Amino acid sequence: MLAVMKTKQGFGNVTCTNIDEPTCSAGSVKVKVAYLGICGTDLHVFHDTFKNNPPVILGHEFSGVVSQIGEGVSSISVGDRVAVLGSTAVTCGTCHYCKTGNYMFCNDRRGMGHGVHGSFTKYVVVREDMVYKIPENISLEEAALSEPLACAVQAIEELTNIQLGDTVLLSGPGPIGLLCLSLLVEKGCKVIVAGTSADEFRLHLAKKLGADIVVNVNHEDVECMIAKETKGCGVDVVVECAGAVSSINSCLKNVKKLGKFIQVGIVGHDITLDYDTVLYKQIQLFGSLAHSMKTWDRVMQILEQKKVNLAPIITHKMSLSEWEKAFELCEKKSCGKVLLHYE
Repeated sequence: MLAVMKTKQGFGNVTCTNIDEPTCSAGSVKVKVAYLGICGTDLHVFHDTFKNNPPVILGHEFSGVVSQIGEGVSSISVGDRVAVLGSTAVTCGTCHYCKTGNYMFCNDRRGMGHGVHGSFTKYVVVREDMVYKIPENISLEEAALSEPLACAVQAIEELTNIQLGDTVLLSGPGPIGLLCLSLLVEKGCKVIVAGTSADEFRLHLAKKLGADIVVNVNHEDVECMIAKETKGCGVDVVVECAGAVSSINSCLKNVKKLGKFIQVGIVGHDITLDYDTVLYKQIQLFGSLAHSMKTWDRVMQILEQKKVNLAPIITHKMSLSEWEKAFELCEKKSCGKVLLHYE
């Protein structure tokens, strides 16, 4: 079967190659991949700016249909439509973080797509506890967004108390930012989405998804606009999804005193910022790393209740063999979420 694989360390070194179909062992589930999402992590692995363990198949956001179950599997059946929690491919299972469902902090954790083989192929074999049956009223395309939706749900729903009527500055309208936007709109917040000229496509999409104001920071004075919208107070909440120094500093300037700042975007290097602002404004500062076990349970409830419309965020569907073209789309930011599928 075809697989998109990082073959060795260094920039690029990603190719579409033929590999053997995996076998299903005791306690495991074999899933035929239906749709798989391209994540920023996949781009970082391509650029070799995210730790990876080649040779390794890329991808960790996906949905599919169970094609085989191993001995001892009882909660999943052949034919079940599923999403897979790929971040827990390898964990110790015994540390404090594993036992409390906070697997992202396990020292032994290795995720699909960079630590172990991922979903950019036809079949994957995973542990039974990684598999979640998806609601019947959700398409396989929408279910492929379960993992990024979980990232957004933790940031918006679980870390702090964002309330109806809050004014929120969301900086960075990438797929995670757009999912955060959808949750904020559902909560009844006034949302200002900020991006650069490179984000023009996504800013238009943000407006369609319910953003009250979209602002191109290359052409508009965000600070003056926010001062006008908030009567000089600043926004109640910042959700920083860009992971850019200029964005973080702008967000610090524009959050109100006693406001909330949620960091979602990854910067990836040391930065200089006016950190005393956190003290002088007495900001509540939160970092949101991916998700936890309880988040995934909540995500399945959100999907079943159709509380968030995921379909408009999916702007492109392409075959796996077109992965290079799809990566280019993502690099240029001329898309929302891009899904690949096996031929």
